[in-house]
Amino acid sequence: MHALDRRADASELLDGETLDPRELRVNLREMAMLNRLPGGIGASLAAIRRLTSRHRPSILDVGTGGADFPRHIRRELPKASVIAIDARDEVLAVARSWTRADPCLELRLGDARRLELPDASVDVAHASLVLHHLPPDQVVQALREMRRVARDGVVINDLRRGTAAYALTAALVLGLARGHYTRHDGLLSARRAYSLPELDAMAAEAGLRHVWRSPAFLPRVVTAYR
Repeated sequence: MHALDRRADASELLDGETLDPRELRVNLREMAMLNRLPGGIGASLAAIRRLTSRHRPSILDVGTGGADFPRHIRRELPKASVIAIDARDEVLAVARSWTRADPCLELRLGDARRLELPDASVDVAHASLVLHHLPPDQVVQALREMRRVARDGVVINDLRRGTAAYALTAALVLGLARGHYTRHDGLLSARRAYSLPELDAMAAEAGLRHVWRSPAFLPRVVTAYR
């Protein structure tokens, strides 16, 4: 069996009990840079536009990190409103320090597996580089929650597991990032990622079907589900 045939179950540094404040800021800044590459923010926005044509869309961003995606949405879709959640207070503290006061962008502490939002309370629920942190049963739980709160659909942006995908991810991370968290977790994330068939099977278990996908040869792929 090839090493990438089976998903790795090691823990990433960002999932640890405590985080080094300096390394965290470096990581979030480097992730914002990596999110601008093909398959990142632009592909997520394209998927959201596929799912909803509402004049004033409401978006939930799950696992927002430094909130670079919500800030991009507010620039590209200025009439959109965004609720951005993250499970860690220290991550949200950095996001708040980088986010100017904006009545249409709300940052909250929250867990993808137990979203504290009413049914059908947003138009689209989005998660970027979140699901590979969770085991399969919790992925299904998170997808069910995202489906519950979203009227128009769910967008998942994540790495895909595979030999070519791993090689390209490693080249990008090691070539562009200098932070210890980014370099360690970037390579491990590519081994913890789900294959696209695995992701679609978990989405189907959560009651979702895929309606659009960005180019599947990239190491990072965006899928729109309804």
